[in-house]
Amino acid sequence: MDMPTLTIGNVTSRLPIIQGGMAVRISLAPLAAAVAEAGGIGVIAGSGLTCEELAAEIRAAKAATDGVIGVNIMVAVRNFADLVKTALAEGIDLVISGAGFSRDVFEWTREAGVPMVPIVGSERVARLSERFGAAAVIVEGADAGGHLGTDEPVRQLLPRILDAVSLPVIAAGNIVDGGDIFEIMSMGAAGVQMGTRFAATVESSAPVEFKQMYLDATDEDIVIVNSPVGLPGRALRNPLTVRLDEGTEPRIQGCIVCLKKCGKQFCIMDKLVKAQGGDVEDGLVFTGGGVARVHDIPHAKDLMDRLVAEYRLASEGVTA
Repeated sequence: MDMPTLTIGNVTSRLPIIQGGMAVRISLAPLAAAVAEAGGIGVIAGSGLTCEELAAEIRAAKAATDGVIGVNIMVAVRNFADLVKTALAEGIDLVISGAGFSRDVFEWTREAGVPMVPIVGSERVARLSERFGAAAVIVEGADAGGHLGTDEPVRQLLPRILDAVSLPVIAAGNIVDGGDIFEIMSMGAAGVQMGTRFAATVESSAPVEFKQMYLDATDEDIVIVNSPVGLPGRALRNPLTVRLDEGTEPRIQGCIVCLKKCGKQFCIMDKLVKAQGGDVEDGLVFTGGGVARVHDIPHAKDLMDRLVAEYRLASEGVTA
C-alpha cells in the first residue's frame, strides 16, 4: 500500500509527512526545502528569528522547491504576531502554532487564504481550534520533543482527538520510521509530524555535536525540564539539565524579553542558541521520545524514500 496524500485546507502534499518546526535555528530553509521537494511538508521554525531572518528563510526555501513550505511559530514568543504576518506576506503555504493559543492568528490566516494548523494536547483545545477555523490540528503527545502540552502519549490521546473534531488530525510524538507512520494512520490520523528524525539529517541546521548526541542517546538519557515558557520540555541529559534538576543553575541576570511571559529559571533562548551553535554541555538539546531509535544521519530525500518503503512493508504485514 502506498502512502496517501495529505490535504490541509487548500494545500495538498504528495506524502502525509510534516517535518517538525524545530527551534531555535534547527529547521531552516535547507531542511524544509529538501522535505518539501521529496513530497512532504517542509517547515521552517520561526521562533527565535527576526522577521527579516524569517523572510529570508522562506524566500530561500521557496526558491529551492515547488513543494509545500510551512512555518511553525510559538504563540509564547513576544514577536509572534509580527513573525506570522511576515510569513503570510512572503506567501507561506500554511502556518503552525503551539506553546499557547491565539485567537487572532485565525483571522490573519483567514484573510490571507492560508491554512492555520494549531498544535493541541487536549480535546478542549482541538474543539476550540475547529470553532475558530483551523484547517487541521496537530496532536502532540507527551512523547514528542521540545515543549509539551500534555502528559499523555500520542497513541493514547489520538483517538479522543479524532472523536472530538471533524478536521484532519496529524499525530506527533515518538514517530521515527515508516512502521510508526502506518500504525498511526491506521488509527485514523490523516498524517504525521516528525521532528527528531529530521533533526538528524544532513540538511538539518543542527551542529555535528547535536546530531551526535542523538546517535549516542539511549532512553535513559531523556529528561524532562521545567521550561521558562511555562511548559515542561523533553531534552537530552547534559551538564545543563543536571544543574537545572539540582537547582544549581544560576538564575538569569538580564533578559532579552523574547517571551510574553517567562519563568526566568534560565534563559531558554540563550540555551537553545548555544545548542545550535555546538555547545551541547551548556545548551538545551530538545528531543522526542524516539531518539534512541535514530542511528544515522541521512539526506532528507533518502530518509523520505526509506519512510515510504517502510510504510509499504508495514502495510503488507512485513516487519523489519
